[in-house]
Amino acid sequence: MRRFWLMTILILITCGAATAGPTYTYVDLVNRLTDLEALAVLPEPGETCAQWSSYDRASRYDPETAKYVRWDANGDGNGIIRQEGDASVVAEMEGPGCIWRIWSALAQEGRVKIYLDGAAEPAVDLPFIGYFNRENPPFVYESLVHMTAKGQNCYVPIPYQKSCKIVMEKGWGAYYHFTYSTFPKGTRVPTFKRDLAPEETAALAEADRFLRKRLSTDPAGARRSETTEVKRVRLTAGEKAVVATLFGKRAITGLWVKVDPATLENAASVMRDVVLRISWDGEKRPSVWVPLGDFFGTGPGLNKYKSLVLGMTDEGFYSYWYMPFAKRAIVELANEGKHTFSGVVMTTHAQVSRPVEQLGRFHAKWHRDAFLPAEPERRIDWTMLKTEGRGRFCGVMLEVWNPKGSWWGEGDEKFFVDGEKFPSTIGTGSEDYFGYAWCNPTLFQNAYHNQTRCNQNIGHVSVNRWHIADNIPFQKSFEGAIEKYYPNDRPTLYASTVYWYLEPGGLDPYQAVPVGDRTFYAEAEPFRVRGALEGESLKLVGKTGGQTQEQQLWDKWSGGSHLWWIGAKPGDKLELELPVEKAGRYELKVGLTKAGDYGIVRFLLDGEKIGEPIDLYDPRVVPTGEISLGTVELSGGTHTLAVEIIGANEKAIKAYMFGLDYVKLAAAKGRK
Repeated sequence: MRRFWLMTILILITCGAATAGPTYTYVDLVNRLTDLEALAVLPEPGETCAQWSSYDRASRYDPETAKYVRWDANGDGNGIIRQEGDASVVAEMEGPGCIWRIWSALAQEGRVKIYLDGAAEPAVDLPFIGYFNRENPPFVYESLVHMTAKGQNCYVPIPYQKSCKIVMEKGWGAYYHFTYSTFPKGTRVPTFKRDLAPEETAALAEADRFLRKRLSTDPAGARRSETTEVKRVRLTAGEKAVVATLFGKRAITGLWVKVDPATLENAASVMRDVVLRISWDGEKRPSVWVPLGDFFGTGPGLNKYKSLVLGMTDEGFYSYWYMPFAKRAIVELANEGKHTFSGVVMTTHAQVSRPVEQLGRFHAKWHRDAFLPAEPERRIDWTMLKTEGRGRFCGVMLEVWNPKGSWWGEGDEKFFVDGEKFPSTIGTGSEDYFGYAWCNPTLFQNAYHNQTRCNQNIGHVSVNRWHIADNIPFQKSFEGAIEKYYPNDRPTLYASTVYWYLEPGGLDPYQAVPVGDRTFYAEAEPFRVRGALEGESLKLVGKTGGQTQEQQLWDKWSGGSHLWWIGAKPGDKLELELPVEKAGRYELKVGLTKAGDYGIVRFLLDGEKIGEPIDLYDPRVVPTGEISLGTVELSGGTHTLAVEIIGANEKAIKAYMFGLDYVKLAAAKGRK
């Protein structure tokens, strides 16, 4: 009997040891914000990353018909799991896990409560804006908590051991993302509390200092056995050169390219025509095949910025992606264009710090329109990356060619992991995924997300996002897509450079793209309504609340844009100057915008109501068409056309937005 119990105890101990996982402190989790080597470690079963967001719940997968339903639904501001009294439950997760990213386009004063590990009281209880305004510790670090081009971002880690539940109270605003990892069972993590220990606060502060002040340097610092190969190259049309051949169990830890100033005269062409190729361990096709400029996270041309992993500076272009190999690495440049390329390439490499068998191989590929979904109901999805095997998705640079100048990016990101029918990550808009909001054209740069090129959303737009702590692990397959609303022949064209790690032997299906297929050039003017006064061109007389700006839209709007009024509330008025060339009787017509977060408005002409109230709610973003407000007798000179917000449709997100495409005065016959 004694022997039986001893054996039983031994079995229990053995089983316990088998199921026990690693233990991570809060400092360990903070260190992941800058740990680029960890991205190469192949994921363990049970390690995932997903996202709760306010996407339109009309989008769904029907297993009975095996069809995607309302896949382009665009009312993305207020999707929730369920109501509990007056509060909305927006996220529920089982641990162990960690929230890595919180985003919103319209965080307001309603409280957002995060309950962890079954506690009756929330670990965090703040107005939603309090997660982003840097007034509430520990959400106070500029590099981790910031507004960029009207997008509110928070990258402070919030771990939990057993569970997480997020509840939003009335008045919280509209639009949210909560991106989180789930660790394998047996992993131990601390339960987050806002009152951090001194060493935890110090770790956050140190991460913030690096991400604010030391971008363009390697976050790992100098490594043992580190060395740098320097190669000066001059490639005429059709030439190629090996810039580094490396042997052993090592990793490329840094890649710098300094371009000869003479090359800058043809930067857009040269940076797209010269290709970077990197091959691991004798593979037949390179794992890295990207036009040189695009590899560094922006394109076309030279667009200076700094981020954690990639950048373009006065000193050159840099990459700190960690690229391990087991036997040999070959780094090449090939000039497939007409202009001579001259520059210096510096390749830094070091011994791997982990067994190479635990590490994936770095992949980066540039493509246009490759592997688009076969399902017709998914025609709105544009594939960024499709791959098979075990690995991690770590980021994307998206280039948009949009010569008509209307807003291109309503589309949501969708990540299908390991054969999912419904994506575990689905977003609320392209700009939301890249960390900004409201199609704002302002350039910005941060450690994890950047808009490096944009001119009022006209022509070339370049944006990127790096998934570092919030990388997407997969065991069998990964498909990442982003919705694309307009066809290529509009023209609206996409190209992406995607970055991921893959176990040796995994499927990377991307081929080299011929040089003639790599450039976007076309010009087109947006259509204009004949005789229209464009809303965005009318002089602002006054307003009682909110902000106005020109917003680029699509080809169904006159001039490709409208006057956009946001941040107002019922009772607020917007007054515009209405010029009248000569006295007469006119029919006053307007073209407006409808959307899921637009209000009910009425118009006033010189202080008198004109026309009936207009409900601007629609689950889609669409123009209203021409609306007649009635006929009026007008003197020559200037008049005042006012818009008053009087409410919102019960189905609408209560953001009370308004868009004026144009005003038209059509001569009317007869007298009143």
